[in-house]
Amino acid sequence: MQKSSFKTSDRTNIYYETHGFESRPVVVFLNGTMQTTFNWRPHARIFKDNFRIILYDARAQGQSELGKKKLSLDLHVKDLSELLHHLKIKKAHLVGLSHGAYVSLSLAFQLPQVVDRLVLCSISAEKSAQTIIIVKSWLEILQLSGLRSLAWAVLPLVFGEVFLKQNKRIVDKMVEAIVLRNNKDALIAQLKAINKYPSPGSLAIKINCPALVISGSQDQLVNPKEARQLADLCKARHEEFSGIGHSIPAEAPELFNRTVLEFLT
Repeated sequence: MQKSSFKTSDRTNIYYETHGFESRPVVVFLNGTMQTTFNWRPHARIFKDNFRIILYDARAQGQSELGKKKLSLDLHVKDLSELLHHLKIKKAHLVGLSHGAYVSLSLAFQLPQVVDRLVLCSISAEKSAQTIIIVKSWLEILQLSGLRSLAWAVLPLVFGEVFLKQNKRIVDKMVEAIVLRNNKDALIAQLKAINKYPSPGSLAIKINCPALVISGSQDQLVNPKEARQLADLCKARHEEFSGIGHSIPAEAPELFNRTVLEFLT
């Protein structure tokens, strides 16, 4: 693993990692909200035997800076395209979770020539009224009570019942990890931006590359029916993981790795 960073065109520092960087196809893993490259490292160890791997913290995440520009989906897409250009990568597979799936989908919409195959996890065709209110409630909790209170509010929504039951002894450590890896001001900017994103369905209708949509049957933020609709719009294969919540790669790592590897190869 090699750790590095680069400056975007507006001089914002973006942190990234490369794993197994040889003459192989490239896979970029994109974080969900409140995640960092740390969350993808176990998967990078599995995928690096077949692919060159890029992990990166999007603007306002982890070790990347917020910068001075107002956060938007287009800005995230521009950052990713500049990262690929910086690394001299002309085409890549994108594997995105939640917010990362949003960015992946938007890059494929805006720059289809850059995307080989697309894996979209925990995202639906439309933003439900419930999800919009949940994001607003997270913003309110963060502003009034801080990162620790937000982490406790987030956990039961982004993980399924089975995972939480199996990991009940380390829930406190999970909360501390969220607090440690996030910056309050940067996360406020991110949450404010998210509800202004266009619907994923409006982007999916122009997707032409092979795509895979993965959803969890216990996801409280993404309706399985809406995930299937997104797959239909972009003519993608759809897989629903039974008993799994929003954080698919963490909750079902072996099934996730097997399914994605099979699709990409």
